[in-house]
Amino acid sequence: MNEEPRIILCVDDEENILNAIRRLLRREGYRILTTTDAAEGLRLIAENPVGLVIADQRMPHMSGAEFLARVKDNFPDIIRIILTGYTDVDTITQAVNRGLIYKFLLKPWNDEDFKLDIRQAFEQHALVRLNRELQQKVMTQNEDLRRINEDLEEIVCRRTQELEMLVQSLELAQAILEDVPVPVVGISAEGTVVLINGETARLPGLGSEILLGRELAEIFPEETAARILGRIEKPGSVCLRGCQTRWGTFDVFIASLSGRFQGRGIVMCMQSSGRSEHEPGIFRSR
Repeated sequence: MNEEPRIILCVDDEENILNAIRRLLRREGYRILTTTDAAEGLRLIAENPVGLVIADQRMPHMSGAEFLARVKDNFPDIIRIILTGYTDVDTITQAVNRGLIYKFLLKPWNDEDFKLDIRQAFEQHALVRLNRELQQKVMTQNEDLRRINEDLEEIVCRRTQELEMLVQSLELAQAILEDVPVPVVGISAEGTVVLINGETARLPGLGSEILLGRELAEIFPEETAARILGRIEKPGSVCLRGCQTRWGTFDVFIASLSGRFQGRGIVMCMQSSGRSEHEPGIFRSR
């Protein structure tokens, strides 16, 4: 928090009262502004960071209570004290209760009590300013939080849309793979069957056999299985014809994965051997 202003404005139509206040407070470390005119007092407040205003109740053209009410409307953080006689106590008490005035001091005053009241008024002013700064900080933080929440909502909405599109793409890809008229088998780098499509299950001899989760060595002879796995690290593709399995003889087209999945698996397409050379098949001679 910035250093609190310690400027006092005294407004009284009697110069002797203003002089008495100046003499009383001259060693207390305050900067004291004085005027006998209420309108001039408002101008001084507008031009200086006044922390405390002391005004006499009985002034010509404008009472002290009216003057301090205008101060409150335009400069609500300034602490407002009024000087009054005993005959005005009821009126001033009402002004205090309405929040227009922080405190009233009776004339004549006790010097030590007067100085104590001034110190307490500036302590109150410091609390008012601190509360104002904290409120502003909270408002700023709330606004920042609101913007962050809006950004998060936008990010979540965008991510949700992206995920929905990804799920739809994966579902479509799975449907395409399932219906593609070519038997497709996915093999992991460990030699395990991790993917098949519907056409694979319809290969002659397989029937309802479950391939998912089987080791490659359970499908092909050890030598053939090793040869197939040897393609994982090699780019490109190759066709192995007449591969023996427990379900029959197949021609196997092998393609290693590429890009960021290179070395992590292979894709195989299997076709039953023994077709006539005029019968359509999925592989061309190599």
